[in-house]
Amino acid sequence: MSLRTLWFKHVVLFLCLWGTFCLLPPSVHALEIMLPQVYSEGMDVSGWLMSEKLDGVRGYWNGKKLLSKNGNLLHPPAAFLESFPPFALEGELWMGRGKFQQTISIVKKQQPHDGWRKLRFAIFDVPKAPGGLLQRLHKARDWFGKHPTRFVFVIPQRHVRDAKQLEAELKQVERLGGEGLIVRKPDALYTSGRSQEILKVKSYADREAVVIAHIEGTGRNRGRLGSLLVELPDKIRFRIGTGFSDEQRINPPPIGSIITFKYYGLYSSGRPRFPSFLRVRPDTGL
Repeated sequence: MSLRTLWFKHVVLFLCLWGTFCLLPPSVHALEIMLPQVYSEGMDVSGWLMSEKLDGVRGYWNGKKLLSKNGNLLHPPAAFLESFPPFALEGELWMGRGKFQQTISIVKKQQPHDGWRKLRFAIFDVPKAPGGLLQRLHKARDWFGKHPTRFVFVIPQRHVRDAKQLEAELKQVERLGGEGLIVRKPDALYTSGRSQEILKVKSYADREAVVIAHIEGTGRNRGRLGSLLVELPDKIRFRIGTGFSDEQRINPPPIGSIITFKYYGLYSSGRPRFPSFLRVRPDTGL
């Protein structure tokens, strides 16, 4: 093959690839958002602000469109957004405690639908506003005071007196079916990435694992799921036998799917102590 022919083939291949690239939609990039670290016992957060950690889908309003934390466009109906401001907001799309899966099923659809009327956008920050958290949230409260809508609320913030109060508040939230708390340094500016100035507080840790096998139960669970055999990224395998609803025992998470579970520390072997199923990780790109 001559050099001229080889050169021509490479040019044709390049043009074909370039044409295909131009026809693809713009790439989606994860947003540069502020993310929490994990609170550890003994950390002094006296004087910080605390609020309930809502178990929903994180949303980012950029002043024109509602996006997921990964930068994917969400599709609420126009009525849901009609009172939103021309400045950025960050919050949780939330249906209520214990309704994460229902929230996901609403948000992941690629067209507007009436299911969004069951959701509310719970604002926890105004990313582009100056000042500390309360100053930033005041901008949202002021806007929605003048443009009220039933689809939005600003998450209440309370000052932390001491560790004892924080522990009592965590127990109360968990007793009501909530996930935990978020504590934030009140004068901290909004910054992207993991920050020591915002912490999530839970009585348990959580991780993800891959479902390897379904293990049949005994007694009342005979003929349906008794436990899942799962594997961590470091190849440690163990069983999870609690946390499932009756429906999930009849239709368990598929083999190969990724699940989130909670646990209370680790054994010396690295296996989680008292693991309990929380949910299947939604494969939505949200």
